[in-house]
Amino acid sequence: MKSEIPIRIRVNRPLAGVAMQVQRGREELLPPKMKKADAIEFEFTVTVDLTETVPNFLGKYTQGPKDQRFIYVNSGSYAGIAGTGWDRRAKVSLMNVTREQIEAVLAKPGTLLEAEFEGIGRDGGPTCASVKGVEWKVKNK
Repeated sequence: MKSEIPIRIRVNRPLAGVAMQVQRGREELLPPKMKKADAIEFEFTVTVDLTETVPNFLGKYTQGPKDQRFIYVNSGSYAGIAGTGWDRRAKVSLMNVTREQIEAVLAKPGTLLEAEFEGIGRDGGPTCASVKGVEWKVKNK
């Protein structure tokens, strides 16, 4: 059974002056739905297949092998802005999303799955590599 589910990724306190976009496929980019000084939000849908024990995330926003799916949040040149001095991608894992969370979103219109992370890494630049401690939650739109 394949279903579309809405996703929101919120980047808290992003690095000022550095563009961020979600990677779609290999070369396309999704701009933020909301951008403020203290947060950037992206909203999009992914396909999820629930026919197996572990949910399988599909579609152009999902990256990686079946057992390690994630979403890239690109910054700097990877976000399509040349000459920024930054070329980074943050990997937001989908592997801790539960079947129960997916079913809750499917059962209640107006909800989505949301993850958030800090926009500045330990080195003072945009967050990059595998983002640690990301928790997906069922939220209202």
